[in-house]
Amino acid sequence: MRGSSFISRPPPLLSLLLLLLLLPPPPMRPIWAQVSTGAATRGTPDAPDCPKACVCAPGGQANCSALVLVAVPAGLSRRVRTLLLDHNRVRVLPPGAFAGAGALLHLDLRENGLRSVHARAFWGLSVLQRLDLSDNQLEALAPGTFAPLRALRSLSLAGNRLALLEPAALGALPLLRALSLQDNALTAIPHDLLAGLPALDALRLRGNPWACGCALRSLCAWLRQHPRPASEAETLLCVSPGRQTLSPLTAFPDAAFRHCAQPLAARDLAVVYALGPVSFLASLATCLALGSVLTACRARRRRCRTAARRPPRRPPDPAPDGTVSPENPVSPTAASAQA
Repeated sequence: MRGSSFISRPPPLLSLLLLLLLLPPPPMRPIWAQVSTGAATRGTPDAPDCPKACVCAPGGQANCSALVLVAVPAGLSRRVRTLLLDHNRVRVLPPGAFAGAGALLHLDLRENGLRSVHARAFWGLSVLQRLDLSDNQLEALAPGTFAPLRALRSLSLAGNRLALLEPAALGALPLLRALSLQDNALTAIPHDLLAGLPALDALRLRGNPWACGCALRSLCAWLRQHPRPASEAETLLCVSPGRQTLSPLTAFPDAAFRHCAQPLAARDLAVVYALGPVSFLASLATCLALGSVLTACRARRRRCRTAARRPPRRPPDPAPDGTVSPENPVSPTAASAQA
């Protein structure tokens, strides 16, 4: 009886093993699927495309925010499309600061205490579309700073200390549509600056001490061509001169600037530059000729005066024998004729 029961009833462990063998195996996920749906990775030797200390997500985003970084992280590659460097301590951008990130589309450098940007800091970022430099300590920008960014569409310089923005700093940005200059120390916008931004349709200007004079003529004309919402237009106010204090910039028609001198057109400047050297050389030659004539006249007058002051020559006395002295060999006939 015991033997038959042992055969008919297998042990529990053996039953479990048989059950596992009879079950179908679980489906295997391909390795590429596991990688593509994986979570964000940190910059490690196993992930060379992610900058060190940053967190990278699928799609080329490198999040380096609030890491107390003092410089742009090394190891940037063309796979990085979005680089978030906000809330760090990057005070200076040296030449080629983003070397290797030639495919970068979005760069965020907010709130870094940034004080200096080298003129070649953004070299190589020819496809960059969005750049945020707001809430820093920039006081000036070197000429050509943004010249390499030909594909830029949005630029924010809000919350800095800019008192003057030279047209050469922005250069020609044909695709720029949004420019934020609010909360700076700007008193005017140069005429050539807006002329180099043909696609611009969003310009944020509030929070600047505008001086409503001739220098604002081009800006007021641009504002009339691009109407602002009433709430925003009311914040663009003059701070000086006294009689125009608190006047909105949109309240000045073109007739208010009739007393201002018109800037020279490019053709006029070319004529001035061409005629300037020619007129200078002509004036120099005329002065030399007049000087020579005046010098010759003075010399001739001096000779005439000297000749007039010279006493006349006295004829020599004849010798007793009627001959002429050797000092003045004149014949007796000539001497008698003179007598």
